[in-house]
Amino acid sequence: MASNPKTLTFEEVSKHNHKKDCWIIVNRKVYDITPFLDDHPGGDEVLVTSTAKDATIDFEDVGHSDSAIEIMEKYYIGNFDTSTLPANVNHRQPPPTQAHGGGNQSSEFVVKILQFLLPLLILGLAFALRSYGKEKQAAPHES
Repeated sequence: MASNPKTLTFEEVSKHNHKKDCWIIVNRKVYDITPFLDDHPGGDEVLVTSTAKDATIDFEDVGHSDSAIEIMEKYYIGNFDTSTLPANVNHRQPPPTQAHGGGNQSSEFVVKILQFLLPLLILGLAFALRSYGKEKQAAPHES
């Protein structure tokens, strides 16, 4: 970690947004992850697309391990001045709430139910077809 950390503005950080010079903002800290791009398990493209914005939510959504967070510290170059983040790229704002309330939760519930029921329905259909086939074989052939 930098011994005397700088405070960097969005304008400074956003200039470093390609594979040969890649900085990201996570939890109000700036990291020069250029040397890590080739080693990132998710590929370099996901990191490059996390530049020029606050990538905190993207980073946390993936669920990085403690060791990944420790590795990140060696790329720390300074603190981020959050007051310089333009409103249109502020990804720390919570998503807007839905007018119907819980619409997203109900769709997740439906998906979970389908993930459970669909395989059971397929299995039931397979057994029904198997039983039907055995009955058809057991019945005498009419001429």
